Amino acid sequence: MKLPNAIAERVQPVLDALPLNKAMAQLVVKHGASSELKKLVESAIASPEIAANKPLCAGLWLYVDELDRSHVISQGIENATGSFWHGIMHRREADFSNSHYWFHRVGKHPAMALIDGYDPHKFIDDVEAQHAKSPTALIELQCREWVALFEWCAENPGK
Repeated sequence: MKLPNAIAERVQPVLDALPLNKAMAQLVVKHGASSELKKLVESAIASPEIAANKPLCAGLWLYVDELDRSHVISQGIENATGSFWHGIMHRREADFSNSHYWFHRVGKHPAMALIDGYDPHKFIDDVEAQHAKSPTALIELQCREWVALFEWCAENPGK
């Protein structure tokens, strides 16, 4: 991932404990993070570099499948970026109609252009239809979506 050094240093323990190729393996989350992962995220978001950027906090909680914690944060971010994280969270909890609602509020977010072949509404529909089978292509898209939005948030704080 391409992150500013200060942010990369703070999230690296989380990424070491849960590498990207193992993260977000559930399209619809059935269980959240271990206590170890929760502590690592809590430590990362306590750092000034991340605490000042609420979208990064919401994203880190999603990364470790802690939907409720992500939801509380994304709900308070009243812009397209907050709606993007909010829409992902609802898709991952299998509230597909609510996910569509939040992605309608997003519109065309700049991070979407960083994801080849990305259509958030098609993605929601595909997850709804296929999540029980956990198709690799959808899990990979979910990871690319997260990376693109997280990197964009790291480079564009407050937007």
